[in-house]
Amino acid sequence: MVKTLYVGNLSWSAKEEGLRQAFEAHAPILSVRIITDRETGRSKGFGFVEVEDNDAPKVIKEMNGFQLEGRSLAVNEARPKTARE
Repeated sequence: MVKTLYVGNLSWSAKEEGLRQAFEAHAPILSVRIITDRETGRSKGFGFVEVEDNDAPKVIKEMNGFQLEGRSLAVNEARPKTARE
């Protein structure tokens, strides 16, 4: 099974490759996605990393609070997207 992790407090200049490298030190990464503004293409300051189920607790523990580009990352299990009103 795959777990999706929410990664918050990313710098505006964060790139998916840099995020992947930081997380790969702790577990194999299945995918990385930084959410960007449709109009400006600029990062919205958060993204998602997919890891194997059994790697998720370790990755959250190691990466929550990790300094990336001078920012302290907020990492936790992503919650399912809720329907918008």
